[in-house]
Amino acid sequence: LAMADGGFQDPKVPEVSVIVVAALYKFFAFEEYKEFQEEIQKLCDENGVKGSLLLASEGINGTIAGPRCGIDKVVRRIRALEGVGDGLSYKESLMNPDNRQDGAFMRMRVRLKKEIVTMGLPGIDPTKRVGTYVEPKNWNELITRSDVTLVDARNDYEIDIGSFKGAIDPKTKSFREFPGWAEANLDPSKHKSVAMFCTGGIRCEKASSLLLDKGFENVYHLKGGILNYLKNVPEEKSTWTGECFVFDKRVAVNHKLQVGSYESCMACGRPLADSDKKHSQYEEGVSCARCYDETTEDQKTRFRQRARQKLQMQQLSTNKQKKKRDNIPSPHVRTATSEGNTTMSTKQGGQNPRKRSKVEIDSLEEKSKKS
Repeated sequence: LAMADGGFQDPKVPEVSVIVVAALYKFFAFEEYKEFQEEIQKLCDENGVKGSLLLASEGINGTIAGPRCGIDKVVRRIRALEGVGDGLSYKESLMNPDNRQDGAFMRMRVRLKKEIVTMGLPGIDPTKRVGTYVEPKNWNELITRSDVTLVDARNDYEIDIGSFKGAIDPKTKSFREFPGWAEANLDPSKHKSVAMFCTGGIRCEKASSLLLDKGFENVYHLKGGILNYLKNVPEEKSTWTGECFVFDKRVAVNHKLQVGSYESCMACGRPLADSDKKHSQYEEGVSCARCYDETTEDQKTRFRQRARQKLQMQQLSTNKQKKKRDNIPSPHVRTATSEGNTTMSTKQGGQNPRKRSKVEIDSLEEKSKKS
């Protein structure tokens, strides 16, 4: 079975056992993005695809998750947009069935935005010029050069759990802060070569375009981002340390792109290690040590109510599933077979009945009525 990224799925592997998580983006002139919203939302809903897609006049960006066939249908439609095609930046990974719970996302949302990745600076246009793309296989050689300044273009909470060795942490809370940080800390006369990286590559498209506009000559960025690097560079040759934060319910992935060891704070969304949950300011669903002072007592009270409601919903769902599992069928159940016959099942003795044809069963029932 052909896959959206050009690979193939083993037809012997049941599709329902795997959830495909796909990260994608493309900068292009998207004049009809508002009209596309309803169509792509409907297509996702009809094919069991959940996640988030951002549409803007500058392109499309998002992460979606679902069954193999559903992801392929959605991606094919996006590639069919004029200006996209094979230029779509696309990366996918598979969720371990043991860790997926009910999937990477709760719902599907297609939103209209001013930018598909928010920098807040009008005029930055990656379709006109961007930095030099560096393939994962060449990344280690580049970033170990003495004349290269390595910058992590992600936010502080992402960098806290993993990054490349020797990378500068701008300590930004959002991508909107990056231009200000670059203005204050990078100088084209001093930093002759700058290499940047982010999760999937999209933030570096704008960040590299920004630096080029400011007069930097040699600007590089990791093609496909960290996720592409982890997929293509063997762990024993990797210069990556820690885990990579992702914007879905997996929270983080390890070098094998499997679900990592972090959970998410339900109040602020920051990643939590097991040690973070032992802090005195951690309260499940309410706060962690990083956000405790960022919320009021009224907000914490609402978070507690939300946490209780979530727990109640989980208990109801568990009870419903248990009741469904414990539901015992009636003593005699008539079941159609693929050959067009029927079988009679019974509780007595736990024996497996032989197949009976419809004619046999009708005859037995007729005799039962007469007797």
